[in-house]
Amino acid sequence: MNDQNIVNAMALVKVSKQRLQTIRDDGWSLLVDEVSLFYDKYNITVPKMDDIFVSQGRSRRKAQKISNLHHFQVEIFYQVVDRQLQELNNRFIEVNTELLLCIACLNPRHSFLAFDKEKLIQLAQFYPLEFSSTQLLALDSQLENFILDVRSDDQFSNLNGIGALSQKLVETRKNIVYPLVFLLLKLALVFPVATASVERTFSAMNIIKSRLRNRMGDEFLNDCLVTYIERETFDCIDNEKIQSFQNMKSRRMEF
Repeated sequence: MNDQNIVNAMALVKVSKQRLQTIRDDGWSLLVDEVSLFYDKYNITVPKMDDIFVSQGRSRRKAQKISNLHHFQVEIFYQVVDRQLQELNNRFIEVNTELLLCIACLNPRHSFLAFDKEKLIQLAQFYPLEFSSTQLLALDSQLENFILDVRSDDQFSNLNGIGALSQKLVETRKNIVYPLVFLLLKLALVFPVATASVERTFSAMNIIKSRLRNRMGDEFLNDCLVTYIERETFDCIDNEKIQSFQNMKSRRMEF
């Protein structure tokens, strides 16, 4: 995992939210000007914004009494921007963002330049079942000793990522000296994998269990999800092997 990229990614998410909010507040006039230039260039009639909007397929009598301005600005422009903002807010809630920033403090590059003891203690507080109040006090002391130890040890000078850091701790048996720090590392390594796996599974489920296959059983759904999610692995298997496996007789245990 490229830990520094996490910090950059979170910064870009924040910038994206600010840009979208700016577009929502001040971008309508600029969009109208650009669209008007496009209409003029190709001789397209520009709709009058004060006229009543009539959707296709409906008569003017049955049309909802809203102006073109309201339809294009409120019902389309604002809704599109609001949905994008909502998607970012749902995916990058404050807790998840803070979690990722805390994990980045374990980055060993440049002599542990990103190390921040307070943020790492905050990271441990996100896992109350793993770290009791007594263990949090012990973690504070371990972090103090840990950073002095690894910064003075040449074996930790050229590490790249927290995965390499955890391996080096095991090789030097410092995982036994700093068990709580090592536990933090393990939780940090598991977090992005678990999150990505859940995201991939739910995305795949929307594809596999479609409206036409909504009565699919759990076992068959699970089999389909495995083959879809791990399709790169299954692509490497010859069709002949799949056919021979399919022709194998089922073997049931005799009681």
